Amino acid sequence: MVLAMENIEKSFDGLKAISHGRLELRRGEVHALMGENGAGKSTLMNVLSGVFRADRGTISIDNRPVKISSPIEARALGIGKVHQELHLAPELTVGENIFMGREPKNRFGFLDYRKMYQESDRLIGSFGLNLQPKTKVKALRVGEQQFIEIVKVTSLDCRIVILDEPTSALSKSEARKLFDVVTQMKERGVSVIYITHRMEEVFEITDRITVMRDGRYIDTVNTAETNRESLIRMMVGRPVTAGGRTGKTRETEPAEELLRVENLSLTFPAFYKKTSLKNISFSLRKGEVLGIAGLMGAGRTELLEALFGLHPKVLTGDVFIRGKRLQLNGPEDAIGGKVAFMTEDRKLQGLVLSRGIGENMTLPILKRLLKFCFVDWRKERPLWKRQMDDIRIKAPSPLTLASNLSGGNQQKVVFGRWLLTEPDILLLDEPTRGIDVGAREEVYGIISSMTAQGKGVLVVSSELPELLNICDRILTICEGRLTGNFKREEADQETLLRAATLHV
Repeated sequence: MVLAMENIEKSFDGLKAISHGRLELRRGEVHALMGENGAGKSTLMNVLSGVFRADRGTISIDNRPVKISSPIEARALGIGKVHQELHLAPELTVGENIFMGREPKNRFGFLDYRKMYQESDRLIGSFGLNLQPKTKVKALRVGEQQFIEIVKVTSLDCRIVILDEPTSALSKSEARKLFDVVTQMKERGVSVIYITHRMEEVFEITDRITVMRDGRYIDTVNTAETNRESLIRMMVGRPVTAGGRTGKTRETEPAEELLRVENLSLTFPAFYKKTSLKNISFSLRKGEVLGIAGLMGAGRTELLEALFGLHPKVLTGDVFIRGKRLQLNGPEDAIGGKVAFMTEDRKLQGLVLSRGIGENMTLPILKRLLKFCFVDWRKERPLWKRQMDDIRIKAPSPLTLASNLSGGNQQKVVFGRWLLTEPDILLLDEPTRGIDVGAREEVYGIISSMTAQGKGVLVVSSELPELLNICDRILTICEGRLTGNFKREEADQETLLRAATLHV
C-alpha cells in the first residue's frame, strides 16, 4: 500500500465538505474515485495535493504518517495532480511550460534552453506523443495541452498521479492515447488516482473503485467485481434512470416552427482558430430537441455562437424566429429574440467565479430589476431563492461564490441564469460535460420540462448515446457543412459517425 488516507475531515465556512474521507492506494494501480458532483472527491484530492489542509484525519505514505501543508510539500513526497482546468501559460512554449519553476541553468546562471528542449523532447517521446517542444502552447488543441500537463507531472518523478476528469476535453482518439499513457505509467510502478464520470472509462482502465457520497466514504470495490448499476446506486443512494426520452415516441410531429436558418455561413480569417461554416440550413420546431453531432473542430460550437450573435462581422445568411427575420448584431439581439446560450466552458465563459450564485443568475436580466438606475434587491433576491430551489442548487446561500461550487452545481447556476430570461430557444453546448449521473438526470429533466412548455432546444454533445437518448432529430456536421439530418428512429451510432466524417 503506497497511500492511506483515513477519517479526513474538511469544512469551509461551517459547511462540511468531507466528514469521513478515506482512500487506500496500491503501488502501480489505477484507482477510480467516483461520486456525484459535491460528493467531496475534489476536496479530498486537494487535501492530498496540498491545496487544502485537512481539519482532521491522517495521511500515510509507505506506512509512514506525513503532513501535507502545501503543493510543494506534496510534490516533495512524489504527489502530482493534473487538474481538470488546465494550468498552462499559453504564451510560453511546450518546453517552458514543462520546466516552469525548475528551469535548467548553465554554469553562468542563465537558462539553458538547449538542455530544456532536449529533455522536453525526450519526455514527450517517451509517451509516443508527436509534439514539438518549441511550439507555443496557445497553438495547441485542448487535447494536446492536456497531454502537456501529464508530461509535466510525470517529469517530476511522481509516484502518485491524480488525473481529474482527464478526458473531458479529448476526442475519442486522444482519449485512447491517454489510456496508453496511463498504462505506461502503471507499468513504471506509478499509482494513478483517476477521477471521472464516464463509466465506460472506469471499466476499461481501472483496477479498483472508491465511491464517495455527501462527503463520506461509501465503499471500495474491485472493478472486475462490480457493474454500472451497482456503482450508480452507491453514488446517488438510489436507482437512476437513463433520463431523456428513451422508449418514448411522439404521436404527432412538433408543429410550429420556432427557428429557421437559411444559408448561414461564417468566414473566419485564416489565422483564427475557429471553423468556418458554409451554407447551413435547418429548422427547429416547437417542443423539439434537435441534436448536433460531429467531431471536434467540425464547427458545432461555431454554429451555436453564430446563432447567439457572437460573430456578426463574418456572418451571412438569414435567421428567422417564429417566421420573423432576426438581425444578429450581437448577443443582445439574440436575447431579445428569446434565445439563450449555455457555453461549453462554464468556468471561462459561463460564470463570473468571483461573484455569488445569485449575482451570476440575474446578470442577463439586470435591466428588468433596475429602479432609479440601481438594482432593486427586493426584486432580485426572491428570484435568487426561487431559482436555487427550482433547480436544486446545493449551496448554503445565494451569496456563495460560484468558484466554491462543484461542477454540477456550477452548471445548474448557468441553467438558472438563462431560464430567468424565459427563452423560447435554448442553445446547449456540451451541457453534461464533467458532471455526474445524478446531475445529468436533472439536466435531462430541465430539457424535458422546457420542451413540454413548447420551447425548442438545440444541443451539441460529443456523446452519441446521449444525443440518441434525448433528441427528436439529429444533424451531423463535418468541416463546417451539414452532412446529415436524421430522425431519432432512423439513427444509430454507426450511422451518425459515418455522416459526421463525410467530407464534402
